[in-house]
Amino acid sequence: MTIDIGADVVSLTAALIDIASVSGDEKPIADAVELALRQLDYLQVERDGNVVLARSEAGRPQRIVLAGHLDTVPIADNVPSRRDGDILHGCGSSDMKSGVAVMLRMAALLRPATSVSAPYDLTYVFYDCEEIESERNGLGRLASQRADVLRADLAIVLEPTNGAVEAGCQGTVRVEITLGGTRAHSARSWLGHNAIHAAAPVLQRLADYRPRSVDIDGCLYREGLSAVRINGGIAGNVIPDACTVTINFRFAPDRDVAAAIEHVREVFTGYEVMVIDSAPGALPRLAEPASAAFVAATGLPPVAKFGWTDVARFAELGIPAVNFGPGDPDVAHARDERVDVRVIERVEQALLDYLRGAPSLGTPGLDAPRG
Repeated sequence: MTIDIGADVVSLTAALIDIASVSGDEKPIADAVELALRQLDYLQVERDGNVVLARSEAGRPQRIVLAGHLDTVPIADNVPSRRDGDILHGCGSSDMKSGVAVMLRMAALLRPATSVSAPYDLTYVFYDCEEIESERNGLGRLASQRADVLRADLAIVLEPTNGAVEAGCQGTVRVEITLGGTRAHSARSWLGHNAIHAAAPVLQRLADYRPRSVDIDGCLYREGLSAVRINGGIAGNVIPDACTVTINFRFAPDRDVAAAIEHVREVFTGYEVMVIDSAPGALPRLAEPASAAFVAATGLPPVAKFGWTDVARFAELGIPAVNFGPGDPDVAHARDERVDVRVIERVEQALLDYLRGAPSLGTPGLDAPRG
């Protein structure tokens, strides 16, 4: 399969959608991206599994990383792409093949010969397995094994933000609380102790919980503590002797993982809390010179990122990072996943102006960020 990175960004997005790349099956799209980038002789291109890395080495005073994942959630009868006016439909259109298309256009347009005044060298990271378990994430593998290739003054992750600048990200902790009981025949329920009923006080604590909101660098992060699964029950005529409630805590990045876990344990004092998964958040770090310059260049007021993104991996390496992409997070993963082509074009232009070192005049016409 081949793609033409000389095409306009909307046509390129459609071409990327048409290459199926469900998590774990990214080889065809990684091959196409690698082939296209190798045609640009100013880039140093290498392959690491299904991660494609490309770097410019023009000796510029600062380096910017552009990062985006190649994979999508499973296809839901939404490939190939379909355009209806200004709306482009298809699996991954929002999350995040439109962002990948913008990255590829930056590589095609920002040749040193045409960008002699640009202050940045660029590193492009196209990675696999973002939509599944963290241990398979290609960017995570690079961060742990080859952190040197990610070193930069700023990382821009082109996750869907609908053209807003979303700073930092929430952290996440998942825990399980298991309630015990005594099994019995449901016709003689008084002889047993129902473990599902025993979960009621746990659910009541969740219902009574009042989440915190915190302002960090002018970005308002809202926390949330929610039951996301209940497992229990044996048969239609049996009183269950075990029930497990899975709880997810999305926390503001002023807490680290240890503090988040401690908070959850405090909420559920008296219960045994088992941690099954966690990931740290990322502080906005908007006072960092590179972050401040990017915000000024876009002319957009930054807002908090609700959810976890790979900006956290850059934060752990001490690299300021922001989320800035054309997709709409509200329709990511939907059967009717779609993207507004006007936003793709506006994000492309905003990023191109910034990376060329254009004056900070703002980017009129970008969709207003939503709080």
